[in-house]
Amino acid sequence: MEAGVARMKLSCESGAQHACNYTETHAHRQEIFLGYVIITLQSFGGGGNLRVPFPWLRARAAYPVLPVFLPFAGCPARCVFCAQDKQASVEARGTEEDVARALDVLCAIFEERAARQTEAVEVAFFGGTFSAQPEKIQEACFARLRPWRERGLVAAVRCSTRPDAVSVGRLARLKALGLGTVELGIQSFSSRALSEAQRGYTSEQAVEACTLVREAGLALGVQLMPGMPGVDAAVFQADMAQGLAVGAAFLRLYPCLVLEGTGLARAWRAGIYAPWSLEQTVRELALALLAAGRAGVPIIRMGLPLGGSFASHILAGPAHPALGAIVQAEALYHYIYDHLAGRGAAALRLPRSCRGFFWGERGGMRERWAALGLHRGNVVLEEEPPCDASVPLHG
Repeated sequence: MEAGVARMKLSCESGAQHACNYTETHAHRQEIFLGYVIITLQSFGGGGNLRVPFPWLRARAAYPVLPVFLPFAGCPARCVFCAQDKQASVEARGTEEDVARALDVLCAIFEERAARQTEAVEVAFFGGTFSAQPEKIQEACFARLRPWRERGLVAAVRCSTRPDAVSVGRLARLKALGLGTVELGIQSFSSRALSEAQRGYTSEQAVEACTLVREAGLALGVQLMPGMPGVDAAVFQADMAQGLAVGAAFLRLYPCLVLEGTGLARAWRAGIYAPWSLEQTVRELALALLAAGRAGVPIIRMGLPLGGSFASHILAGPAHPALGAIVQAEALYHYIYDHLAGRGAAALRLPRSCRGFFWGERGGMRERWAALGLHRGNVVLEEEPPCDASVPLHG
């Protein structure tokens, strides 16, 4: 601590706030948990209380999500960064036969779940462009789910799709079939970036698609791809602001990776494209996490899952198995650092839910916390306290 700055004593109490977000049909319910610390500053001249909400939300869906991957199904073209078959670890071209096989596997899973009397799930049709598939395929998907819905094993259905594949009519049909949530793979709201990535739609179309989903009475999820061609730090933070402004109920952030067999791989080998470093990705996603927390919108995923053989297809880019935890640690550090404003910390108490990331991967955050006066002896991670509705969401 710099000379001349009065030493302050820091003590903290922790708390929580809960809220619920419903669609019109209540088919999809997310419980939003907001933790916070209360910092009590004491100095030679008197002290005061500083209420500090956590800068992000933890969203818990009402039901476990069971993903069904339909790679390339309904896609009008293959994007420069796309390798859905490798991500899903299945050989597929998006044909009607591919979809039928995926549904057979899904029903076999439900047979097994029914035998074990497991809880209901939300089925998620990911990969491809679900709303652009032929109507008979969409109807077949929901028809295969109908008996499981009647038996209480399927509580809700969501899908991912492209912004240029939604319309008033399509969304009304899908909602009537039983769809509750639409995740739009927007990737970026920048028309220039969308053009460079050969996405085939404009920023205006992306914004309009978000409006159509919400006006249809469906929950809106927005997927963004920081670091894709044309998306630098400034563009990504503008994308975040726009994603929050269009009324997203939640966001997913998928930093762009260079995958074998894609157009982006050829551009990378030619030196035309360079992915973000892990360091830049963590920094920008931490800022995004803080912005989403201030807006009361959860980020439910950061980075692609690296399980199975998928990691072997990654040529370059900010891939890390614990990306989300690293970003959370970075965001919390900067948030507390900013609130301390140069003052040392004598103690810190915060919810036990921070245990998995507070000290950083392999203790990588210890030195940075120590520079603020925090160490194993004066940081207490405790059970979540009862809800305190008096704590403001925005701090």
